[in-house]
Amino acid sequence: MKYVVSYESADNVAERAPEHLPAHKARLDEYHGRGDLLMIGVFADPQADGSMAIFRSRQAAEDFVAGDPFVLNGVVRGYTIREWNEILVPE
Repeated sequence: MKYVVSYESADNVAERAPEHLPAHKARLDEYHGRGDLLMIGVFADPQADGSMAIFRSRQAAEDFVAGDPFVLNGVVRGYTIREWNEILVPE
């Protein structure tokens, strides 16, 4: 079981994100470095479609979001955390 965080971008995300990006990136690096954050990325149109991240545990996802500068400073308008059953396709 993995946990997917989906972010919904606030208005003008491209203008708002750069100010908070260094602190957001530091948090990403911290969670990735300890193995809690597995993947993260934006969709083709971040303003319309937002972004997502995959975490190893619900607790890590909740903790990340609770202190994320993008959430705390309104770069994202909202988020969801959902359980995801990863299925590995045999080679």
